[in-house]
Amino acid sequence: MPSLGADMDEGTLLEWLVKPGDEVHKGDIVAVVDTAKAAVEVECFESGVFGSVLVKPGTTVPVGTPLAVITPAVPAAPVGVPAPAAVAAVPAAAPPPAPPLGPAPTPPLAKRPPIPSPVIRHLARQLGVDIGQLHGTGPDGMVTRNDVEAAAAQRHRPRVSPLARRLGAELAVDLTAISGTGAGGAIRADDVRRAAAEAKAPLARAAPEVLKVPPRAAGQPAATTARPPVHPEAQAQAAADRMAERQAAMRRTIGNLMARSKREIPHYYLSTTIDLETMTQWLHGRNRELPVPDRIVPAALLLKAAALAAREVPQLNGFWLDDHFVPAEHVHLGVAISLRDAGMVAPAIHDADTLTVDDLMAQLRDLVTRARTGRLRGSEMTDPTITVTNLGDRGAETVFGVIYPPQVALAGFGKITSAPCAVDGLLGVRSQVTATLAADHRASDGYTGARYLEAITRLLQKPEEL
Repeated sequence: MPSLGADMDEGTLLEWLVKPGDEVHKGDIVAVVDTAKAAVEVECFESGVFGSVLVKPGTTVPVGTPLAVITPAVPAAPVGVPAPAAVAAVPAAAPPPAPPLGPAPTPPLAKRPPIPSPVIRHLARQLGVDIGQLHGTGPDGMVTRNDVEAAAAQRHRPRVSPLARRLGAELAVDLTAISGTGAGGAIRADDVRRAAAEAKAPLARAAPEVLKVPPRAAGQPAATTARPPVHPEAQAQAAADRMAERQAAMRRTIGNLMARSKREIPHYYLSTTIDLETMTQWLHGRNRELPVPDRIVPAALLLKAAALAAREVPQLNGFWLDDHFVPAEHVHLGVAISLRDAGMVAPAIHDADTLTVDDLMAQLRDLVTRARTGRLRGSEMTDPTITVTNLGDRGAETVFGVIYPPQVALAGFGKITSAPCAVDGLLGVRSQVTATLAADHRASDGYTGARYLEAITRLLQKPEEL
């Protein structure tokens, strides 16, 4: 069981995405694990053949518990070269075989298409597609995600998020009868809740009739007592209780980690007000050139500036481990994301300092969607080197965050406001934002933190260069 964050002590294995005998590669998604915060897709740490399963789905185990066995893949022997066992079986003094009278024809070898990745095989199982009947359009005939989704579309089988599938089982909702509102018609958790609420009223009205028992005639043997059907209100209440329990567990997890952070990390705080008039004017012009789905929100520019500043001031980009600071080789920007059912997660945008603003915006949109549908990956939960929180969309003008250990800094942005200010001796109304920094005094001091905020301010004055 991998550690998917400093706040994780145990996890529940929800689902295996591969089966014994499958070939897996490092980085392949092989399982889904439920933590106190979210369902997370777990990548494979090694390449080889997936062997025996040690932990079955539905089991909760501590971090560090072995989940399965992966054995090294045995490379196939080249054509015409005997396997090592065959070589050992040939006597050393055996005479060489007589040469053939003429060139023997070599039968053509049928080239088999590559084995689809575990992710593609899981997607096919999820959508009810027989992957063996597909003709792949990828390199060398490999079956791709588009091939599987196209086959599923012909069968009218929608995609279902892990959370929606779990809620469907809890609320006894037939997922095949739901029209999904997610991307590509995917069924989301909200779709399941809505279907359960719509089915609740007619079932509740019919319940009294179902529970009526006809009188027994004289001399007729008593019928075996049947279990009464579960009332829809009871099902809904049980689901609400489970959700409340999950929310309470998440708050306990977050509370324990934050208490540890404030107890062990000597925080210092800095703030500054940044003029965003140039940035907002540039952004308005840029968005006029883009289709509506591709338009950029101000948060993308703030995140890009925070990532570039972290590269420029590396003393804030890394970890406090074994009583000393360990700088990170890359800038993996953790982004605080609020979940619909309360709580938050802070997965990473990898190498955020190297992305264009358009690419960063696309990754931010994808990350938020997957965080709220239970499709985050393990590496996204464990890789952040510095975290950014932005509460401007909730109206907060200033946010002083709590550092997520073992990181050593957290940047915050508040609401973008229009405020009077003096520029070049003249008073005017301009767009502004308050940027804050919470940093670990063991790893840096106020001068270093001030350099970081100064770098963000300077970078945001030239948005076209971000």
